[in-house]
Amino acid sequence: MEKSKIHSVGKIDIKKYGVVTGDIKTDEVIITDIQISHIKEKHGEDFERFSKYIAESLENPDYILEDNKNKNTALILKKIVCENEKLQMILRLHTSNDNPEFKNSIISFWKISDSRWESYLRNKKIIYAVDKKE
Repeated sequence: MEKSKIHSVGKIDIKKYGVVTGDIKTDEVIITDIQISHIKEKHGEDFERFSKYIAESLENPDYILEDNKNKNTALILKKIVCENEKLQMILRLHTSNDNPEFKNSIISFWKISDSRWESYLRNKKIIYAVDKKE
């Protein structure tokens, strides 16, 4: 089986993402060809439209929400002002329990509706919020 190609897409502030886990081992974030294929298959043209905002979304998320199901995973919400769209991203954080060769990895991202955004803010546990008015 051929290995999936890995693409470096940005860095995170380990202190900021420490709200998810205090055991983050690297600031580098990658995405694999397998995950890119998943995004293209499941979320239409979202990869082409929004991949240029990955680094900005990682560096300056509007919200980080707790993921009840997956430990060491950040649910990131980001408004893309110039596109007038809202993005959700799932980021798996690399910890000391993972293979040392692994990095923080984007699992998926896609555009979400205003109503879904509001629902998340009402119903999910917000563990990081940027200091600005909605």
